[in-house]
Amino acid sequence: MANQIIFQHIRTDKLWALPVYESLGGYAALRKILSEKIPPENVIAEVKKSALRGRGGAGFPTGLKWSFMPRQYPGDKYLVCNSDEGEPGTFKDRDILRYNPHILIEGMAIAAYAMGIKVGYNYIHGEVLECYERMEAAVEEARAKGYLGERIMDSDFGFQLYNHMGYGAYICGEETALLESLEGKKGQPRFKPPFPASYGLYGKPTTINNTETFAAVPWIINNGGEKFLEIGKPNNGGTKIFSVSGHVAHPGNFEVPLGTPFKDLLAMAGGMRGGKKLKAVIPGGSSMPVLPADIMMQTDMDYDSIAKAGSMLGSGAVIVMDETTCMVKALERLSYFYYEESCGQCTPCREGTGWLYRAVHRIEHGQGRKEDLDLLTNVADNIAGRTICALGDAAALPVKSFIQHFRSEFEHHIEHKRCLVGPGAVREAERKVA
Repeated sequence: MANQIIFQHIRTDKLWALPVYESLGGYAALRKILSEKIPPENVIAEVKKSALRGRGGAGFPTGLKWSFMPRQYPGDKYLVCNSDEGEPGTFKDRDILRYNPHILIEGMAIAAYAMGIKVGYNYIHGEVLECYERMEAAVEEARAKGYLGERIMDSDFGFQLYNHMGYGAYICGEETALLESLEGKKGQPRFKPPFPASYGLYGKPTTINNTETFAAVPWIINNGGEKFLEIGKPNNGGTKIFSVSGHVAHPGNFEVPLGTPFKDLLAMAGGMRGGKKLKAVIPGGSSMPVLPADIMMQTDMDYDSIAKAGSMLGSGAVIVMDETTCMVKALERLSYFYYEESCGQCTPCREGTGWLYRAVHRIEHGQGRKEDLDLLTNVADNIAGRTICALGDAAALPVKSFIQHFRSEFEHHIEHKRCLVGPGAVREAERKVA
């Protein structure tokens, strides 16, 4: 597909092997920087020019984040890749680790050079052992070939990279909880400030980026930040990998330029499964507000357009729901997830996620009360913005948006003790006809 960057060679046989990656231009960007002795500040400037934004969820400008790292800091500094992909609906990073691990290694080495860092860690989600093993093999290949270690490519630059396997806790996708886990502690978020750039891993300056973010860096160095920006749109440079799942004919990962209309992305996924009508979409992972079909079909897939529509791009997990979806049941499942995954450190999240789940569960199972909808909104408002990390917001935002856009379904559940759509509604209709 035109304009692909990270997945450009994804179908190449054994792309994960170093000789294959090298044959396709792999490590040319790192070699260019070291052989031409490009100043680190110029590398950061090029990344800034590209308008590359963090692909893990927050969308923070990558070059700006790199500039926060104190280059002249005399002690240890660390680089961390967040490969703890645990957001429901997201499955892009594991394909980078599985099929193209060297693009991540090269991107991290370039980032380390730009910020004067000598040691890096790749924190991998604990439920994807295959990806961890593939990354371990790739790191060993890179180290043996001289792309990692001391005096890389006979330069004065050295960088060591280590893979670390997590334990599958969703909360460890939050950057400071990830750092706590790396240090061998319970994965619980830290108060901020101080931010990782000043007090990160082991109390030292640390920069954390997502897998997809690092993987875009070699292309930017080889082709220039301006060209990367031109592929996307202003303030939304380059391509983005969207994990499309749900009621589509061909679910999977699709790398497209930022700003691609949602209707085009849906067509790439084969359209709606079984010819059914689109009902709703969660555009950026389960923690983002849901949008109804009429809004989504008019929306472009970039940070600013989706924010204007009332949601967020997030991790790029596009969850598609058709006309047969019971929105109450869908919200019940999401609420249960956040209830289960709360680390329990903050009272609003620890207690509030349980209240949200139990109220939605009550409605779904025919025991709802009229006041439950106002109760859910009130509880969500008292969680959001009142926790150390964003998991509280992640639990609250779906609840508020589901009720906002599909309130009639919740009211029908409460009044009639059954679904407005789905198998239950079909059985009820058949009973009345009989």
